Amino acid sequence: MADLVVLGFSDREKAGAVLRLAKDLSRQELLDLEDAALAWRTMDGKIHVRQSHNPTATGAAGGALWGTLFGMLFLMPVFGAAVGAATGAAAGKLTDVGINDAFVKEIAGTLEPGRAAVFALVRRSTPDRVREAVRPFNPSVIRTSLTKDREEDLIAALHSV
Repeated sequence: MADLVVLGFSDREKAGAVLRLAKDLSRQELLDLEDAALAWRTMDGKIHVRQSHNPTATGAAGGALWGTLFGMLFLMPVFGAAVGAATGAAAGKLTDVGINDAFVKEIAGTLEPGRAAVFALVRRSTPDRVREAVRPFNPSVIRTSLTKDREEDLIAALHSV
């Protein structure tokens, strides 16, 4: 089962850097994310969300592939690809996997203008190495699905010098 961790940052740039760091940690096999998202609030109060997993695009690509294959059976590969892509995109848009979009928007609505948050659904990690890599960005823990003891350990580890 995956654990949800929401970290707050002083600005979008730091939060974006942490998302890029997460991808690097993933390549090093120190972090396995099921899903991640970045949310920020501009100085004028507008909320923006960027998901790392796009089910619509994934569905469209898969649908186009399968549509082409089925289209070739009926000697209409272009038509099959178009229908498959449209069907896959529609199915992907209706599929909500990973972090709940409504939850992301709810938490993003609590951010102060100029601040940002990173949402991470973590399958597994090497906690000490990940904490050490994230600590320089000075995150605050906004919310987790961890036990109270593990959450307190995370907070202490992120703020220790």
